[in-house]
Amino acid sequence: MRDIENIIKDTNEDNQNKVNWTKAWSSKYPVLATYQKEVDVEKYAKEIRKILSDLQKTYNYSKLDAMLVLKDILYHEWKDKS
Repeated sequence: MRDIENIIKDTNEDNQNKVNWTKAWSSKYPVLATYQKEVDVEKYAKEIRKILSDLQKTYNYSKLDAMLVLKDILYHEWKDKS
């Protein structure tokens, strides 16, 4: 676990931007490589943009902070309901 924490701590935005995360994670979760052909992505993206905008305005979050908060909420919803 400590190795993962150190990798996260030592990773910068430039390194993150070089990784195709969908490709990287799709080796473990194949749906990530195929959902774009099946799902109405724009429908969900529109709702996500609304939520992100609301988080930014309501709590004065930066774009990045709003995304991180939404990601964390989604994670906890998944974990708590599983």
